[in-house]
Amino acid sequence: KVKAQLEEKEGKTFDDFTAVEFKTQLVAGTNYFIKVHVGNEEFMHLRVFKSLPHENEQLSLHSYQGSKTKHDELAYF
Repeated sequence: KVKAQLEEKEGKTFDDFTAVEFKTQLVAGTNYFIKVHVGNEEFMHLRVFKSLPHENEQLSLHSYQGSKTKHDELAYF
């Protein structure tokens, strides 16, 4: 659901966009930290926010880190 948001921020499209790992953090909603394979040997770490159910909002891409590898640790950022 956040692929289009990332593509807009990066100004490019990703042929491959496969989540390979994730972690969660409960806040006033949920932060998802997701390691995504975006092609070749390139990975990105995404921080996606999901609001509480009663707020009825879409998932939003909060921030991201590029130039990651398969073996980079997925951590809070």
